[in-house]
Amino acid sequence: MTKILMVCLGNICRSPLAHGILQSKLDPSYFYVDSAGTASYHIGEQPDKRSIRIAQLNGIDIRPQSARQFLRSDLDTFDYIYAMDESNYSDILKLATKEEHRSKVKLFLDENENAKVKNVPDPYYGDLTDFELVFKLANETCDIIANKLIAQTFR
Repeated sequence: MTKILMVCLGNICRSPLAHGILQSKLDPSYFYVDSAGTASYHIGEQPDKRSIRIAQLNGIDIRPQSARQFLRSDLDTFDYIYAMDESNYSDILKLATKEEHRSKVKLFLDENENAKVKNVPDPYYGDLTDFELVFKLANETCDIIANKLIAQTFR
């Protein structure tokens, strides 16, 4: 089973959306998707209500998710680790002591050559429009990631 982890700062906005979107695109018999935050601000909390709302409007239920902090052991557990922005990417790489670990860590939007930005904007202090933008970016990028993973798994 291929294991994928989405990581943002607090694990209540961007990474839960990316987690839910990618999970909806992959067969759970072959792929496991999770999310985490590099900070411990929201451990145990559900995703932000605006993330839940945007996901629901798009047919995805992220309510069962619970925020957790990124752990050094995640570098061993997961095959792919996607950071939502350069700050999270840097924080994860600081914990990656082996080349094997560093090679698993990718900047999420680097997978999407059509993305006009390098970092997924943090919508936490914004409004529903900001969450819609994050959903759109995550959905486009998750399509690309899912297609790559499926192709690699079933070649």
